[in-house]
Amino acid sequence: MPPSRPVPPTDSRTGSPSRRTLLVTAAAFGLVPDGARAQAPGATPAVPATVPPPVQPDPAALPAAPGTARFRPEPAPETPVWCFDGKALPPVIRVKLGQAVRLKVENRTDKPLSLHWHGVRNVNAMDGVGGVTQAPIPPGGDFLYTFTPPDAGSYLIRPLIVGGASEPSGRGLAGMLVVEEANPPPVDADVSVVLQDWRLQDDGTLMAFGQTALAAAHGRLGNLVTVNGKPVPGAFEARPGSRVRLRLGNACNARATRIKFEGVKVYVAAVDGQPTDTFEPLRATLPFPPGTRYDLMVDLPEEEGARCTIEALIGKGLTLASVTTKGARITEKRPPIGPIGENKRLPAEIKLQNALRRDVVITGGAFVPKTKDGTKDGPAADPVYTGDPQKIWSVNGASGVTGLQPIFSVKRGQVVVLALRNETAFPQALHLHGHCFRLLHPLDDGWEPYWLDTFQLLEGRTARIGFLADNPGRWLISATVLERFDTGLWTLFEVT
Repeated sequence: MPPSRPVPPTDSRTGSPSRRTLLVTAAAFGLVPDGARAQAPGATPAVPATVPPPVQPDPAALPAAPGTARFRPEPAPETPVWCFDGKALPPVIRVKLGQAVRLKVENRTDKPLSLHWHGVRNVNAMDGVGGVTQAPIPPGGDFLYTFTPPDAGSYLIRPLIVGGASEPSGRGLAGMLVVEEANPPPVDADVSVVLQDWRLQDDGTLMAFGQTALAAAHGRLGNLVTVNGKPVPGAFEARPGSRVRLRLGNACNARATRIKFEGVKVYVAAVDGQPTDTFEPLRATLPFPPGTRYDLMVDLPEEEGARCTIEALIGKGLTLASVTTKGARITEKRPPIGPIGENKRLPAEIKLQNALRRDVVITGGAFVPKTKDGTKDGPAADPVYTGDPQKIWSVNGASGVTGLQPIFSVKRGQVVVLALRNETAFPQALHLHGHCFRLLHPLDDGWEPYWLDTFQLLEGRTARIGFLADNPGRWLISATVLERFDTGLWTLFEVT
């Protein structure tokens, strides 16, 4: 199993990348560690204060442009897609904790664009919501994203623009941002896996966008699934006994599934980018709605020829990726898999006693008749929607549009508890921007033992989340099913 990008040379004394190598690698991507520019405490300045500071290197360009991808064997035609830097593979951008991301996104498509750094507790101006946190990047324009991620972790890059997120995503624009810990756990491979799906017509082209029936129901579910831009199953090889860190991200427009692991024992080390006490998934399965990420630690079998798979519970089951052990066995002795280290930047606890409490009620969407023939046991009918195609969904009675006012405002440092109620006929995958939250127990007597920024709320249910509002700005609570986002399923709040 190859790493998601070449592993840089290591310092022979420590086995870790040397400082010079990291700086050279960072410079190649326009990414410069803050520490590389910092003066050591108490050090004498090397130049007079009147000398201008050194000019930062030019940011790396990330052009978004039309391209093609082969999803079906020849003689079938290639599929027209949009991709970054002329490559259909979703890029994986890797930085060390403390390094600044500096990327100039060049929009070479014919639609407005902006990129959301899904899960990063970003500065508000860099959150990448076109029409809210920034002006959309027009065709032929560009925008410089420059920020330093505060947390290590695995994050998605997703287009997000008011009224126009589904098409650039459905045409293929996606990626992953990996922020490596200062002292990551030793592994033999660190592999990123980005899941996408595509809705293709018989001639290999993409089905037209803006389908009201899809937006009002399940979203744009594809009929072809890819892993890292290639049709599933992805096939990998690794040496027997290898320890692998697997970073999974769901960048589908709408596809929510559960994933199951066969032939290997996996341990969850981080959820939505944030480290957790290591645990084994119940029945070896994990929920996987759009926007969700997992960091998994895996020790592969020690015998050659063993096969391990990741399955999506779609229909009778769909193999997403397989790993076959091949070559000489890894003999290095390692301690048992354990936690990768806590994030000290997150609060040790959330004090709920004096929390600001608000209800968030989701309504709208298609009506789902129980049966076609009116009987309890008849076949289910197709969803029906006859309302405004631009305002299919609402949050607290209002559809998300440019200029929407916050549903509440809170002082920085205040704890917030939201009661999220899903009054629609469909599960809703929801994302909290700029913050991480805990999923609360029903009686305020505790919370789930991991941080989240994305979760799925079943139809007819209420869930409560708690978080520390410590990031100033206007932040969205948004659907991660992008056809729903485009047709109103989002709102925002303000931290002052």
